[in-house]
Amino acid sequence: MLFVAEIETDGVSAVTTLQLVAEAIQGVGEVIESQATQDGSQLFSVLEAEDQVQLQQRLSASELRVKDLAKVRLVGAELEDIKKLRPSGQYLVEWDFPEGLTMDKYLARKKEKSPLYEGISDVQFLRTYVREDMVKCLCFYDGKSEEAVLKAREVVDTPVSRIHQLSKQDS
Repeated sequence: MLFVAEIETDGVSAVTTLQLVAEAIQGVGEVIESQATQDGSQLFSVLEAEDQVQLQQRLSASELRVKDLAKVRLVGAELEDIKKLRPSGQYLVEWDFPEGLTMDKYLARKKEKSPLYEGISDVQFLRTYVREDMVKCLCFYDGKSEEAVLKAREVVDTPVSRIHQLSKQDS
C-alpha cells in the first residue's frame, strides 16, 4: 500500500527530515520518493507499507511533525519506474476534491483529460497520487514556470487548490 505523509519541516533541512522519516519507518515501510517545497517548509513523502497503523505509530513516535498521512493510489506512472528512477518534479499541485467525486469518476475524468497534455509544450505531467478517501490529489509536473503549470491545468479543465514550487534537491 502507498501512503503520502505531509510533514512540516520546522526549519529542519529536507535531507535531515527525510533521514528522520527513513529511520522512523525502518522495518515497517519504505520511502518511495520525497519532494520538498522550495521554501523548505514542507516535505511530501510517498511511503510504501503493509500496515497503516504501524506506519502511523512509528511516525507519531518520531520527532517529525506529520500534518497528514493518507493512503493513496498512483496514477499516470508505474510504481517500479518511480522506485527505479526516483524522479523529481518542479511543481506540485494539490486539488481538493469536490464533495461527491468518486474514484471511478476521477479516473474516468483523468483518462478523458490526460491526452490534452500532449498539446502543451512547456509543461510535462509526471504523476498523480490520489487519496483513497477522495479528499484530494497531488499532481507532479515539470514546467517552465508556475504560470505555465496553471495554464496547463486550465487546458485540462482541472482546478488548483494549492501549488508548490519544489526544491531542486530530490530523493
